[in-house]
Parts: sequence; structure tokens; C-alpha cells
Amino acid sequence: MLNAHQHYMQHALAEARQAAEEDEVPVGAVIVHDGRIIAAAHNQRETLHDPTAHAEMIAITQAAEALGGWRLEGCTLYVTLEPCPMCAGAIVQARVPTVVYGALDPKAGAVASLYELLSDVRLNHRCELVAGVLGDECGALLTEFFRGRRAR
Repeated sequence: MLNAHQHYMQHALAEARQAAEEDEVPVGAVIVHDGRIIAAAHNQRETLHDPTAHAEMIAITQAAEALGGWRLEGCTLYVTLEPCPMCAGAIVQARVPTVVYGALDPKAGAVASLYELLSDVRLNHRCELVAGVLGDECGALLTEFFRGRRAR
């Protein structure tokens, strides 16, 4: 039986799989508020020709629209890959209280791998962090995607 974090990460993984089908880097994100998903997104940088179109950025925009305000208090962000510096900055700005992520990102991770932006005491907001939820599955999806890209 899946716990709540695994349940919502499965939804984020479905978004990541959709990204892969669109030949986007397979990262997915969902935002949960009061036990329901209010935002679901995946990477769309290639599709939208937009370097900021990461799953988290799109989901944050959707959630702000759903809640009618920029403060995402009471929300939990689930994302299949550790957020990058841009996304971590947006998470801080949106005041997301909890971030749950799957795979570590040793090349661009800004939560634990390279930087620790979401727990930096110098910033005006810090997040509760839950790392590694379905991490093997999240990481395997990325590994397979890039293996396929290199083969082409």
C-alpha cells in the first residue's frame, strides 16, 4: 500500500512520463492543497521554446491561479527530480511549505546536491523537505530517457 507521499509522487511520475512522450526531459510535478491536486505539470522547455518551462515553474503558476494568490501556504509540491536553482528560488518566493522530491540531481540540484537553497537560514522562507520518495523509479525514468537520446 502506498503512503500519501508515494501516492502523489505517482501522479508526478505520470506527468514525467508525459514529458518523455513529448521528447521533453521527463520531470513531473504536482501541487497538493487540502488533500487534492490543484496543479499538475511536466517539463515543456522544448515545446514552449522557454528555458523557464520547468515542471515546478508551471505547477507553481497553476497553483497560484487555483488559489487566487501567489502565496502557496498549505501546499505540498511533489517533483520527480530535485529542483534546480531557478525552481528553488520560485519555491521560496511562493512560500511553498513542503517539498517532496524523488531523484537527486548531482548536476543542478539546489535542495541538497549542489546547494541547499530551501533550507538556507539566510532566506526569508524555508521548506520542510522529504527526499527520495520513489527515487529509484524517478531516477530510472531519467536514465532511460538520456540513454535513448544518446543512442539516437
